[in-house]
Amino acid sequence: MSTSYRISRTGVLLVDPYNDFLSEGGKIWPRLKEVAERVGLVDHLRAVVTAARDVGIRVFIVPHRQWQPGDYDDWSHPNPTQRGIQERHSFAKGSWGGEWHPDLAPQDGDVVVKEHWAQSGFANTDLDLLLRQHGVTHVIVIGVLANTCIESTGRYAMELGYHVTLVRDATAAFTAEMLHAAHELNGPTFAHTIMTTGDLLMAIRSAR
Repeated sequence: MSTSYRISRTGVLLVDPYNDFLSEGGKIWPRLKEVAERVGLVDHLRAVVTAARDVGIRVFIVPHRQWQPGDYDDWSHPNPTQRGIQERHSFAKGSWGGEWHPDLAPQDGDVVVKEHWAQSGFANTDLDLLLRQHGVTHVIVIGVLANTCIESTGRYAMELGYHVTLVRDATAAFTAEMLHAAHELNGPTFAHTIMTTGDLLMAIRSAR
């Protein structure tokens, strides 16, 4: 499915571009590495945000909560991912793993959204407000993980009335099966467009 984008109405949502996820030595990278390298994840993320900035499409950084001492300790029902973060101290505030991947750090003109505590970049954050204040109607959701934060953010965006684009090789998951489920089984139930980075770059470069 082909989609055309208006520069003033489009936003790239770059989800969780932390060293712990995307850099060698990151706490979560070993679980992601095989699939990420197979799809060319970091190269494709870099290409999308660069192309978007070049034409004037705004990039919204959608970060996960940076772990701090005490997080989730007295919660009634933290989810399994939050329990894992609690044990590993993923994206710990002040740590290297909690810093941006050097190629994906915010630049002038980007918008950094308030941190999400679970999987959706919209729940308990200011993402919807910021998108609407910038006139965005079409969101391109990239980053990690495909079957958790990307899917939850994209599905929530659809529920709020946004046009949603997923990018097959600008995301990754811990297994090929998880990636397949995100794009082939679940994605088509909420995303308006699912494409490759190559196709997206052509669409971005022709945006008006």
